[in-house]
Amino acid sequence: MRILLFLGTNLAVMILAGVIFNLLGLQGILAANGVDLNLTGLLVYCGLFGFGGAFVSLFLSKWMAKRSTGTHIIEQPRNREEQWLLDTVGELAQEAGIGMPEVGIFPSQASNAFATGWNRNAALVAVSSGLLQRFRPEEVRAVMAHEIGHVANGDMVTLTLIQGVLNTFVLFLARVIGHTVDRVVFKNERGFGIGAFAVTMVAQVVLGLLASMIVAWFSRWREYRADHAGATLTQPAHMVAALQRLQMEQNQPQDLPDELTAFGISEKLKQGIGALMATHPPLDERIRALQAAA
Repeated sequence: MRILLFLGTNLAVMILAGVIFNLLGLQGILAANGVDLNLTGLLVYCGLFGFGGAFVSLFLSKWMAKRSTGTHIIEQPRNREEQWLLDTVGELAQEAGIGMPEVGIFPSQASNAFATGWNRNAALVAVSSGLLQRFRPEEVRAVMAHEIGHVANGDMVTLTLIQGVLNTFVLFLARVIGHTVDRVVFKNERGFGIGAFAVTMVAQVVLGLLASMIVAWFSRWREYRADHAGATLTQPAHMVAALQRLQMEQNQPQDLPDELTAFGISEKLKQGIGALMATHPPLDERIRALQAAA
């Protein structure tokens, strides 16, 4: 239902964009300057590729996560620690009202965890071996509750849909810009010249960076919601304690693959332009938000 709702919303956005283009006479303005683009057709084409890539990534996310991190899925617990982790995630999932996710441990001395999957009832949550070794049981439980919060909130699907919309408009606007410059500036009257290709690529990079900032902003907002879920499913003091322990270890290297950093639990504080691309808020801000809510 969440996927259908967001797809319907995004389809409405694309239709509205097409209507606005027609009302503003953008097609006629471009045609008057020798730019022979079918904006409606181009928007549909970019939408297919923009959403297609985002959804393929979502549906392959669990497989990619397992392969890239070396996650061991706990099917038959080999020791008390694995049994405790499996039982803990099961209790949290039941309390959050979602299906039992796959539970895994990935080999890493850095303190981290992630959640992924296309369906809130068929997700994967995994924790690093280093976190299990160093964190107290109540802190591990809070970390897993944070990840369960991501799943229960449908964050993976929502982020994919937002990425799909942004991909669509990045592809669309870059091609409009490239084609317009090719016709108006370089005076190429037929076909697509090297100018169109070069300008399109540059525009796509610039617009892609701007789109990444929007995705990163949404990712940071999701972290506050997942922290709140972790505090609700366990205790606020336990969630705060887990974040404080992460804060003490934040100088350790981040070893999650790039495609999973948005679903991890910690990231180094970045400054300047890097802060706009950060998928996580600073830990001290997350701690203050939890303490204020409590």
